[in-house]
Amino acid sequence: MNKACIIFCCLLLNDIVFADIHYIKPSEDIQERLQEAMILAKPGDTIQLDEGLYKLTDGLSLTQREVSIKGAGMYKTILDFSNQMSGAQGLLVTSDEVLLKDFAIINAKGDALKVVGVDGIYMINLRVEWTNGPATSNGAYGLYPVQSKNVFIEGCVAIGASDAGIYVGQSENIIVKNNKAMFNVAGIEIENSFYADVYGNSVSNNTGGILVFDLPDLPQQGGHHIRVFENQSYDNNTDNFAPQGNIVASVPRGTGILILANTNVEIFKNNIHSNGTINLAIVSYFQDTSDDNYYPHPRSVYIHDNIFSDSGFDPDIDRNELAKMLVDLANDDMPDIFWDGVTPFYQMIVGQPQEERIGLGENVGASFLAINPIKYLLPFLDPANRDYQDFFTNRPSLEKVIINLPNERLY
Repeated sequence: MNKACIIFCCLLLNDIVFADIHYIKPSEDIQERLQEAMILAKPGDTIQLDEGLYKLTDGLSLTQREVSIKGAGMYKTILDFSNQMSGAQGLLVTSDEVLLKDFAIINAKGDALKVVGVDGIYMINLRVEWTNGPATSNGAYGLYPVQSKNVFIEGCVAIGASDAGIYVGQSENIIVKNNKAMFNVAGIEIENSFYADVYGNSVSNNTGGILVFDLPDLPQQGGHHIRVFENQSYDNNTDNFAPQGNIVASVPRGTGILILANTNVEIFKNNIHSNGTINLAIVSYFQDTSDDNYYPHPRSVYIHDNIFSDSGFDPDIDRNELAKMLVDLANDDMPDIFWDGVTPFYQMIVGQPQEERIGLGENVGASFLAINPIKYLLPFLDPANRDYQDFFTNRPSLEKVIINLPNERLY
């Protein structure tokens, strides 16, 4: 073994052997003590938070890589930002390979937990909540990783966000599993991201349950390869309380799953029911944009082996144009699955390539409605296409997302 290898092994062993555990309890000076622990932590260290209420007045930040922050449980260790005076979020993480586990962040002034530009973030058994219930004044995002890789979110609870409870944006290689999102505008949102598995989650009492969006004018766009499966999306009938101007302010109350302008999306083995406007909608992006690189239409969306029921019983026609259009088209027979039918103009004439079409497999209880845009422009023709078989197909499944967890740090 050469000298360089010996030095490297010694440094690695030093980090493992001499990793510290910083024990923190609630105290009068907790703001300074907790932020100091985050500054002084070395790679491999753990900040262990005891049970209790941590009253914080400023945002916290972590910049050191390979640090773990653990509590005693999401209902036992609570970081309370009710009196926050500074900081755009409760906790900001900008370092790689960080593990956050078993604590809560409540009533942050802005976003609860923001993660920016990291490779490896593991959020496990966290709770983010605004305890006053749905309100426009609540922070926009609960769990909010952006521009990151290898994002893992499991067993978390998100309540009360005025945009999205669990949001992953402009990221790659993502797993969002076994979480609960309630009373947010969007329960779970995957935006402008590549390769995401969203499964085993329960989303209820939001405005919209699960959103898969791709938007213009962002550094990363062209979202693709998103699998949404084995989720429960139901009773998402909370009035939209997003601030005006936000893109999610256009989501109709009563939406189970909404797909906007993404490519290669697979929706399967979900139970989607009791959503007052629509159980599942697939739409194009219609707002003005000067982004010439943006493709505003969904492609290759495959919906199969889901269970649908009770869609459209209370559509959001007083506040939402999409809901009004659906009601006009449906003639009192609201569908479970809706596609707006919009494609590039030449495809409206000659048809989409087969591999880019919306695909329907077997779905229990599902009814379907798509718009024929050409007929929609001609008042004497019925633009509604309810022919399920016209879209029936069998496609191969998308590949599974794999993230290697830091198992030696989980417990």
